[in-house]
Amino acid sequence: MSGSPHGTPGLRGFIHSLGHSPGLGRLLAVRLTSQITDGVFQAALFGAILFNPERHADPLAIAGGLAVLLLPYSVIGPFAGALLDHWDRRNVLMYANVIRGALIALVALCIATGTTDTVVLIGALAVTGASRFVASGLSASLPHVAHRDVIVATNALFTTLGAGMLAVGAGIAAMLRALFGPDNSGSALTTLGGVAIALVAATVAHGFGRLQLGPDEPDDPGRSAFHAVTVGLLHGARAVGHSRTVSAALSAIGAHRLVFGMNTLMLLVLSKHAGLGDGLAGVTVVAGFTAGGAFLAAVVTPYSVERFGRRITLVTALLVGAVAELSLLTFNAVVFCIGAFVLGLIGQVAKLCGDVAMQVDIGDAVRGQVFSVQDAVFNIAYVGAVALAAFAIPENGRSIALVVLGTVVYLIGAVVVRLLHTPHHPRHHTVNDDRIEANGRQS
Repeated sequence: MSGSPHGTPGLRGFIHSLGHSPGLGRLLAVRLTSQITDGVFQAALFGAILFNPERHADPLAIAGGLAVLLLPYSVIGPFAGALLDHWDRRNVLMYANVIRGALIALVALCIATGTTDTVVLIGALAVTGASRFVASGLSASLPHVAHRDVIVATNALFTTLGAGMLAVGAGIAAMLRALFGPDNSGSALTTLGGVAIALVAATVAHGFGRLQLGPDEPDDPGRSAFHAVTVGLLHGARAVGHSRTVSAALSAIGAHRLVFGMNTLMLLVLSKHAGLGDGLAGVTVVAGFTAGGAFLAAVVTPYSVERFGRRITLVTALLVGAVAELSLLTFNAVVFCIGAFVLGLIGQVAKLCGDVAMQVDIGDAVRGQVFSVQDAVFNIAYVGAVALAAFAIPENGRSIALVVLGTVVYLIGAVVVRLLHTPHHPRHHTVNDDRIEANGRQS
């Protein structure tokens, strides 16, 4: 791969790399089409289950069902990420998108025929599993098409544009829903919109060369894929344990996902009972502000990491998150939107710092396995928080205890990151060293 020169950091370095590495543009295209697919499917499913006149689902019951359904995937699914270090990642991206398209079509059929919510959610679980596989494959593949000097800027752009494409996908779903209607048949047709886009993503991924995205040296060559699956999470956890920077980043991601899970359920109930909007419309507005915060993270994160280092960036983000979470005690719609913007920013900052840590501080041989650990943290924290909130939240959604708990979680996360995130070479470390690590240069 042709990289940018060492002296070309930031967005200019990304643009330079884009011109010299065709694979970078193709990977971005896979990322964007995959995220649009996620946005269409998630919004369509959300409308089909919670805001469908033919289905009278209680958001609390749905949240509890999602927690029960996602927990097995959160525990077992990350093992599959080991295959990213065992199989050609091009094939993983291609076939996972094809499988995802087929599963989305199956979910649409279940919705159209009036199948019970439990069956629909089981199908959604399978789609989510394929989606997480695609996301991990994209992150693990990035170092093969982007020079280490521009990893921070490239990752920020990829991740944030991806978040924007989620919003685009949700917008497409909203238009299809307005066209076809909110009932079962209309919801099914809306859901089918994700199938075509998933197949486009698979087609784009097919354009990569064999092993162009890695792994450079398949994990345990000669061993079966089953062996790679069964030992993958253990290897990933061991690699995380050996990297304090990655451990710290995962702690920040876990803290945010805990708070995000509690806030998600609280928002669902408030949207029904506390005047935050008319059902799906109110949730969509808050989600839009969250996406706006994620966009800002693309600008803030590379600058902050370059200027202050990853540790200070993460600690500051979590402290700001604690303040934003505490402001939700007003239970005011305007404050909720502002808080959603700030927490969207915080969550994306943590995710970007985590991805960079895994792409820069972890070797390619185990990178896919470490991203599997991130998937476990990502899902288990969210599921655990939703389950806790389902038992604790009052009928009107105004839970002071959950907001206070979320604030405390952010503060604890900041302390953990501060203690864990020590430099690789503490005797000679300076802020400038952390900038160098963040940009992926050789020290």
